[in-house]
Amino acid sequence: MTVYVTILSTSQELLSPFYRFDDELMESLFGYSSSYKTQDRNRTLSTLAKSNSNAPTQMFILDPRKSQNTAIVLRSLAISRKGILDAVLDGQGLSVETLERLTKIAPTKEEEAKIIQFSGNPDQLADAESFLYYILKAVPTAFNRLKAMLFRSSYDCEVLQHKEQLQTLERGCKELRTSGLFLKLLEAILKAGNRMNAGTSRGNAQGFNLSALRKLSDVKSTDGKTSLLHFIVEQVVQSEGKRQALYRKHTLHISNVEASNVNRAYSYSLMQQEADKEYTMLGLQVLGGLSDELSEAKKAASIEYHNLITMCSTLNAHVSEIRQIVTCCGNTGSGGFINEMKGFLEECEGELEVVKEEQTRIMELVKKTNDYYLSGASKDNMVNPFQLFVIIKNFVDMVGQACIELKRKVEKKNVGGEAVSTTPPLSPSKRTPLRFPNFDLYFLSNVSETSSSSQSEDDF
Repeated sequence: MTVYVTILSTSQELLSPFYRFDDELMESLFGYSSSYKTQDRNRTLSTLAKSNSNAPTQMFILDPRKSQNTAIVLRSLAISRKGILDAVLDGQGLSVETLERLTKIAPTKEEEAKIIQFSGNPDQLADAESFLYYILKAVPTAFNRLKAMLFRSSYDCEVLQHKEQLQTLERGCKELRTSGLFLKLLEAILKAGNRMNAGTSRGNAQGFNLSALRKLSDVKSTDGKTSLLHFIVEQVVQSEGKRQALYRKHTLHISNVEASNVNRAYSYSLMQQEADKEYTMLGLQVLGGLSDELSEAKKAASIEYHNLITMCSTLNAHVSEIRQIVTCCGNTGSGGFINEMKGFLEECEGELEVVKEEQTRIMELVKKTNDYYLSGASKDNMVNPFQLFVIIKNFVDMVGQACIELKRKVEKKNVGGEAVSTTPPLSPSKRTPLRFPNFDLYFLSNVSETSSSSQSEDDF
């Protein structure tokens, strides 16, 4: 066990007479000398005080705190003053990290003027002021150049990211128009909506607003045990499972006669239940591919609309600013900064013009996709056209979760080993129908009100 002792005083006179130490024993055990070297201590302190008094007084031009922070940044750089100056003159040679640090310590215009006009002994300047004096005296536009070099270093990454986002939007729009699984789900939802709204003005809809997809899980059956979303997912899973089972039987050349040779007396219900399980598992595999079919559309949901539409104008503004910096630098001075930046700016302007045209084309495609799926007030009130992709992503995630729950339900039945009935299942006409009250409150289905023709391509 370790014991920590706090010593309040080194003066032995302050100790209780019951706790005096045997100095000779302590010296022999720990090398401690009872006669403290007071003279040596005083001599050391005197030497330190003398050296401090002889140290030259540093001169500060910047605010002392800013000067100290600047000096800390400079000490963290793995490059000499001369290396920085050479890079500023040549317009290259510094890493992005170094450029970011240097631009963060850039002095204000007033501070630059004070440093350049300093007429005293530069050797007396503090570390930060000494560096700034050295750089600005050689190249007065040094920090503008560093800013231009930083933009050049980050430009490729920003433009590449912008291009990738435009490609994601284009592929996402294409997925929404061509995904077979997604269209099957929409068809099932439309049929369910028309069935629930039968006998009303909404009961013969040509399509529905996609914003209603977010409400499907809110619509509960009268017994409260299932939602409309789960009901539709289960129906689509069964349908797709049967389709897959028939396809497999066809490819394996299994005839209906062979299937009927099974002992009917054994258990018609068992056959039907096994078939239902097979359909469900096959259908879940099919519907599980929905996320992959709409992967780009889901990715588009994370794109920030304002940043994307302003990216080109922002980059062009930076290009114009850098061109002004190059113009101010003129053709004076050594190094290749001017030529380096001129060539870079010409490439930027040409590339940004092409990117801007591509952005215009893809944003028009996004608008058409919104027109295809969203109608009426929902479309007109949507400030962010990328909200469509957010709706799709949320819907796909909801379907995925419903599939997981359905799979657990099937697996639970298998593990439970429920008794199998030999009674044939009820015919569809005798089954108790699920009812979803007030469906029209959640489901906007009458697209005909906002569409001039029910046969247009904008209708399902």
